[in-house]
Amino acid sequence: MSQATDRLAAIAARRAVGERCGIASICSAHPLVIEAALRHGKARGADVLIEATCNQVNHEGGYTGMAPADFRRFVETIAGKVGFSLDRLVLGGDHLGPNPWRHLPAAEAMAKASRMVDAYAEAGFTKIHLDASMGCAGEGAAPPDVTIAHRAAELAEVAEAATQRTGGAMPIYVIGTEVPVPGGALEAMDHLAVTTPEAALETVRIHREAFSRRRLDQAFSRALGVVVQPGVEFGNAEVITYQPDRARTLAGTLRDLPQFVFEAHSTDYQPGAALNKLVDDGFAILKVGPWLTFALREALYGLSHIADILAPDTSRETLPAAMERVMLAAPGHWKSYYHGSEVEQRIERHFSYSDRIRYYWPAPGAQEAVGALMQALGDRDIPSPLISQYLSRLGGAVANGSIAPKARELLIAGVTEVLDIYAGATG
Repeated sequence: MSQATDRLAAIAARRAVGERCGIASICSAHPLVIEAALRHGKARGADVLIEATCNQVNHEGGYTGMAPADFRRFVETIAGKVGFSLDRLVLGGDHLGPNPWRHLPAAEAMAKASRMVDAYAEAGFTKIHLDASMGCAGEGAAPPDVTIAHRAAELAEVAEAATQRTGGAMPIYVIGTEVPVPGGALEAMDHLAVTTPEAALETVRIHREAFSRRRLDQAFSRALGVVVQPGVEFGNAEVITYQPDRARTLAGTLRDLPQFVFEAHSTDYQPGAALNKLVDDGFAILKVGPWLTFALREALYGLSHIADILAPDTSRETLPAAMERVMLAAPGHWKSYYHGSEVEQRIERHFSYSDRIRYYWPAPGAQEAVGALMQALGDRDIPSPLISQYLSRLGGAVANGSIAPKARELLIAGVTEVLDIYAGATG
């Protein structure tokens, strides 16, 4: 294991002796987000955990076109450019299971999931979230809990064999999945049920038994996290904020689970105080993804307005116009998530908290538009009044000299502002 993986594996034990510790899990494949995270970690002398999801990266390429080994090279190349030590890097696989192939019969979907997990383990990913909670063809929304646990153990067996075959560091595991399927909540949220203590304890029990049946007790001893729902979520235009009183009995179950911490998904857009309290209550692994690309999109759109003033060019399409064109040409990533009138859907395409626009940044049309914007601004210093007008949250840091008033640095700074909130919460 890297030193960072060792520290992550020991997080429950560290908390048990009174150390306040947590870590943000960066769930993004955008190169600027990853660069910002690694630069942020380097500046703080901190570990960085970066995770890829089953839909994003898998043995068939996922929507990024990257297999796990490709994603590892991608991240490590950026780390090399910014001078981030790989001893401080942890790579994880999120929601690893049959989700990308759930339209297939269970046997076929699990065969593909097994090949995916094998690829992640072979590529040296050391944090593996096993998630077989989704029903496959003919199974309904979800199979029985015992079936979910057995499928998770089946995938763990694959990961163990692949790691032993390659001689890599044995993985640590996260189990449980009381969260929406990868991609986020689909509808407005009238209420959100917090995981019951009984459900959390039962999740651990049935997974322990399923692992044991496959003689994977040693693997289960490396299980670190349990995914539960602490009562946080976000939709297109709303955020449900953590309320400690609602999760008090759930948090108390960690006294009976000394091996574990809780992993909280969908923590994006939570106030800093809420994130702090989550970590205090044992939700030591905080997943964040859409908030980072949301912040990046805010900065990009601000720069687009600035470019129209500093470098006017009627032949250059504005970035919002270019992204609207790209998203309308290929609606698959947003159509089933955004509803309402045409005006409401247009607002959501660009400004929704669920940030479905993040799937479009790798598209050739989006890349061309961003490239044209960055070329128009070049390396010039952007006047502070324009930063105040269009990127106002970054104005103070520009004024005190901690951020250079240049386009690329302002993009990184937009993401870093979110990372700072998580750093403050995780200690």
